[in-house]
Amino acid sequence: MGLSTHVLDTMHGTPAAGMQVSLYEMHGDQARLVKRFRLNDDGRNPDGPLYDNASLRVGTYRLSFDVAEYFRSRGVALPQPPFLDVVPLDFGIAHTDQHYHVPLLVSPWSFSTYRGS
Repeated sequence: MGLSTHVLDTMHGTPAAGMQVSLYEMHGDQARLVKRFRLNDDGRNPDGPLYDNASLRVGTYRLSFDVAEYFRSRGVALPQPPFLDVVPLDFGIAHTDQHYHVPLLVSPWSFSTYRGS
């Protein structure tokens, strides 16, 4: 329960192990960094949920995914500047008694997300 994320590298067909991700709480235009972490071998936060239900609050959040850094670390030659550098996803939490899963499917040229389960 709470908030979780998962990243899949659609270029290589693997979890995005090693990608750096930052979680922010948004207050209008202001972003407060909550945590920064690198994804584990399964493309997930190594410490488990980003928030459990007891800690999750109604509000707006941002997950920022360091996409260009990740693909460069995999040996992908990217143009300068890269088409995608850091991908920010802003989303709202309306029901703290529900699980919010925010997956990212990403390549150097595209990304997709949805509210998962």
